[in-house]
Amino acid sequence: MRIFLAGATGVIGRRIVPLLIEQGHQVTGLVRRAAGAAALHAQGADAAVADVYDVDALARAVQSAAPEVVMNQLTDLSDGNGESNAVMRKTGTRNLTNAALAAGVSRIVAQSIAWAYEGGDDPATERTPLDLDASMPRLTAVRGVAALEGAVREAPEWVVLRYGLFYGPGTWYTRGGLAAGRAQARELVADADVSSFVHVEDAAAAAVAALAWPSGAVNVCDDEPAAGYEWVPAFCQSVGAAAPRRATEAVRHKWARGADNHYARKHLGWTPRHPSWREGFTAS
Repeated sequence: MRIFLAGATGVIGRRIVPLLIEQGHQVTGLVRRAAGAAALHAQGADAAVADVYDVDALARAVQSAAPEVVMNQLTDLSDGNGESNAVMRKTGTRNLTNAALAAGVSRIVAQSIAWAYEGGDDPATERTPLDLDASMPRLTAVRGVAALEGAVREAPEWVVLRYGLFYGPGTWYTRGGLAAGRAQARELVADADVSSFVHVEDAAAAAVAALAWPSGAVNVCDDEPAAGYEWVPAFCQSVGAAAPRRATEAVRHKWARGADNHYARKHLGWTPRHPSWREGFTAS
C-alpha cells in the first residue's frame, strides 16, 4: 500500500515509519527540511520536502506520491503553544485533506485527542460530543479538534485517532520532557482532574492498525483513566522529582473525565502493550 505520512519525523511519525515498512508498505514522509528527508531515507522511506501551509507545494507532493492512504500525524507543540497547534489542526489539516482528495486518496487516518469531550461523570466514549461550549482558552483546542475531524470526514474512508496524553521517550511525559521540568519545579499539582494516557509505542501501533479499521473515531488510550491524585505523584517519582503539591479541594473540571478504550479493545482488537501508566511511567 502506498502511504503518505505527514508528520513523519515527529514523536509518533518516526515510530510509524519502520512499522509500515516492516509490513511491506511504500511510505512517503512529508518533511519541511532536507535533514528530515535524510532521516526518512535512512529508514527506507521516500521523502517529500514541503510545508503544509504552502498549498501548491503540498498538493504537488501528494500528487507525486500517488498514495492510497494519507496519514496525518501533524502537530505544532515544540514550544508548548496550544494556539499554534490549533492552527495546525485547522489550516494544516484542511490543506492536507484538500491535497489528498484532489489526488484521489480513498482513506485518511488522522491524529486527534481524547480530552476534547464535553463534561460528564464517567470516562468519555466515542459517542460523547465534543466540548464546543467550553470557555477560553480550552475552546481554542476544542475548535481545532472539531475542524480537524470535520475535514477528515470528507474522505471516502476515514479514521480519527483520539489519543490520550502521550508518554514515553521523546514526549512531554518522560525524563527531560516539558512535564518533567514542571514536576521538578513543583508546578504539577495532584488534583481531582482525570486523565487518560497512551504510550507512544501503542499510539504508533494503533495508527498502523487503523489502515484496516472501519471509518469512525477511536479512543486510543490505556486501560486506566486516573485522577491527578494518583498519577501525578507516580509521574514525579518516575522522573526523580519531589512529591507534588496536593490540591486542597477535590474539585474536578467536568471535562477532565478521561476516555474509555472499550471500542478499540473489544471491537477493533487493539491491545496496548502498556495497559497502565502505573507500570508504563517507570518502564519508559
